[in-house]
Amino acid sequence: MVMLDNKQITLIQERLYKYCGIFLSDSKLTMIKNRIYRLMRDTHIDNINTLLASIEHNPKIQQQFINSFTTNKTDFFREDFHFQDMIDRALPLLFKRNKPIKIYCCASSTGQEPYSIAMSVLYAKKLYGASTPVSIIATDIDTDVLQEAKEGVYTIDFKIEKFPNWFEMEEYFTPLDDGKNPNVRLLKAKNKLKSMITFKQMNLFDKRYPFMREEFDMLFCRNVLIYFKQEDQQDILSRLIDTLKIDGTFYLGHSESLYHLTEKFEKLGNKTFVKIKA
Repeated sequence: MVMLDNKQITLIQERLYKYCGIFLSDSKLTMIKNRIYRLMRDTHIDNINTLLASIEHNPKIQQQFINSFTTNKTDFFREDFHFQDMIDRALPLLFKRNKPIKIYCCASSTGQEPYSIAMSVLYAKKLYGASTPVSIIATDIDTDVLQEAKEGVYTIDFKIEKFPNWFEMEEYFTPLDDGKNPNVRLLKAKNKLKSMITFKQMNLFDKRYPFMREEFDMLFCRNVLIYFKQEDQQDILSRLIDTLKIDGTFYLGHSESLYHLTEKFEKLGNKTFVKIKA
């Protein structure tokens, strides 16, 4: 196996931070080495210096490098209280205005979160008899997981993954298996979910986002800020919050904070915030 020296490891850490803001400390050395070795196998580049040069100058290799270091832990209806708040409070208020609703999910991963948002919206529309158009923008920096999300095909273990009591599988998914095992199913998201969601690649570390000021009615930023330095988290939050309308709802991950930006929000509990000032 090719051995990485300290200079090469430092270069990898610096490149990763430069491209996407992911900061990996020296405590992550084993992970860094394992992922670089896997990247070398995947790219068929067996010389580390050649790989490092390719990462800098070849956009395709650079994207593979970024994809190698993203973390994609996600589930359907993870932190389910946010989806319940959507159904009970946020969406009914928006439906009354009868204007098109836009929702932003800023860390799509393999798609379970935006599909959970879409299912919650469809259930709420049925519950309240609403016909308001709703669109969801879902972004991620990792092109591999975005492709999985667009395909919308999942093996779901219903003994492990918890779905809300209103969830009906046939309403939202098309089975791709024979159904012999009712607990573990191979399912594809129906077009009525897919048509609501636009998946796009985006780097949250970019200094400008391709959205208008106060474009979104609802913003999901959950369990992604933790991968950035604290000062970068604050910069990212500032840019994200600018895209949220006054009275819009911001859903934050359980271990994340709004820092100095709390003054712009009314806190409702369970990491749920309503924007009260620009």
